[in-house]
Amino acid sequence: MSEEKSPAVDISSLNVKVWYGQVYLADEELDGDVSGDSEDSPTASAGVIRVTPGLAVLSFGIDQGEVLITVAVAVRDPGADSEGYEDIVETSFESPSGRVGLLEWSWDEVKTYDLPSLPDGPGSYRLRFHLKGLDAHAGAQGYYLQIWPEPSSDPTVLKATSRNIQYFLNPEGFNSDEIASGRA
Repeated sequence: MSEEKSPAVDISSLNVKVWYGQVYLADEELDGDVSGDSEDSPTASAGVIRVTPGLAVLSFGIDQGEVLITVAVAVRDPGADSEGYEDIVETSFESPSGRVGLLEWSWDEVKTYDLPSLPDGPGSYRLRFHLKGLDAHAGAQGYYLQIWPEPSSDPTVLKATSRNIQYFLNPEGFNSDEIASGRA
């Protein structure tokens, strides 16, 4: 009986500043230009992640503030942490260069946090974004992003237990009266 080994993983824990509720995962080829962010026509969306070529917009549930995010870059699917997080979504991401970083947006200048090189270089990857505490008034209290090589596929919601994830997943169908009354 063969024992399955866990995938090789590079883990980074970063304190990043959230502005306008978001932080960017951007390919190095974009050189800090996040103008490709289009809320109206993303290539793919999984509620708290919107993707265009070389760019993923991560939504954090707060307008602004500093958050701790853990990012794991793996050689294969490391498996979701469904016990530790309330909401988990994933989507595909194309990296033209195989090198990505997290970017804070601000009026003054963009700050970039380099991440480990992607294991297969340029190509298709999967992003899995975990959140916990999204219904807290101060925004979510835990963020975990996993990245690994995988052929492109449709966005997937693995777990959606918070009320606020319902808004991110379907803002047009979101009924704030039901949420306020506790009927949702």
